[in-house]
Amino acid sequence: MIKNALHITNGNALTDYLRELDFTEDILTWQEMLCEGPTIPKIDSKEFFKLRADFLSSTYDIDVDHNELQKELSKLDDTEDYTEINLWFEYDLFCHINLLGVINLLHQKEINKPIYLICSGRIKGEKSLKALGELSPTQLKAHYKNKTLLNKEDIDFAIALWRTYCGKDHNIFKPYIVTKSNFKYMSNCLKAHLKRFPDQKSGLGIMEANILKIINENEIRSLDHLLIYCLNYQGYYGYGDIQLKRKIEKLALFYSVTEEGISLNRKGHEAFLKQHNFALEINNNMIYGGVNRLEYQFSVEKNKLIKTIANVD
Repeated sequence: MIKNALHITNGNALTDYLRELDFTEDILTWQEMLCEGPTIPKIDSKEFFKLRADFLSSTYDIDVDHNELQKELSKLDDTEDYTEINLWFEYDLFCHINLLGVINLLHQKEINKPIYLICSGRIKGEKSLKALGELSPTQLKAHYKNKTLLNKEDIDFAIALWRTYCGKDHNIFKPYIVTKSNFKYMSNCLKAHLKRFPDQKSGLGIMEANILKIINENEIRSLDHLLIYCLNYQGYYGYGDIQLKRKIEKLALFYSVTEEGISLNRKGHEAFLKQHNFALEINNNMIYGGVNRLEYQFSVEKNKLIKTIANVD
C-alpha cells in the first residue's frame, strides 16, 4: 500500500520549504501562537476560535481570515485516505504549545491514524539549536526519515498537558517535567513556561530579565538592534518579532534611548539586580492558556509558582 500522508506544519515558511523539496502530499499549515492568550480545552469549537480571534485582534492587531482558517482545517474533516499524519514542529515553547493544540484537535475529531513527530533542535556538529527551516535539504529529509512515532502514552500525555495549560493551576506541570515521553524537548519547554511568570523578587519574567541583561551587557544601537538580539538569544521560547516587540515596549520604563544607543536607567538597574518588584508597574497581564500571569509569581527558592499576595484567597 502506497502511503498517503497528511503533513501539519508550524507555518507558511516551512510549508513552502517542503514544497520546494517536492513534498507533494497534502499539507495543513498551522498558524497560531497558542503560547500567548486565552485558550479552552475544546479546540474544535466556535467558542475557541472566537476567543483566539478576539485576542489576536486586540493584542497584536491581527485579523484572522476565517475563510482561510476553515479551508485549512477542513483537511481534517475527511482523513479516511490518509495512512499517517506527520507533525512538523520545533524544539521551542512556541511550537510545543501549538503542538499540544494540534494533537488535542486530532483527538477531539477522533482521528485515529499513526501520528509521527518531526522535531528539530540539537544537530550533530552544531553548537546552537536549529529550527526546521534552518536545516539543509539533506538534514530536513534525514529528520523526516527518522521521524518519531507517537504512542498512546505520548498522546495521553499531550492531552493532559493541554488540559493543564487551559486550567488555572500551572504548578500541575511540575510532575510532567520529569515524565519520560517521545517529546524530547517538552521538559525544557515546561520549565521555560513556568519562568515566564513574574519573578518573586524583580517582578520580571525570565524573558523580560533577559532583555535587560542584553541591554546591560551589549552595545545596543537601536530598538531594531535590540530586537535582533532578542530573537537570536531567547533560549527555548521561540517567540516571533511581534511578540518580542511587545515585550520590549512593555519594558520602556527601564531603559533610555539616545543617539548613542540604548542603556538601562536607574529603574532598569534596580530591576536587573532584583532590588524591587516591578510586576505592577510593567502591568503585563498576558494570559497563558487559563491563567493571567499577574495572578502568580515564580519563586526561585521553591521552584514553583506562588499566588501573588493580592490574589491569595
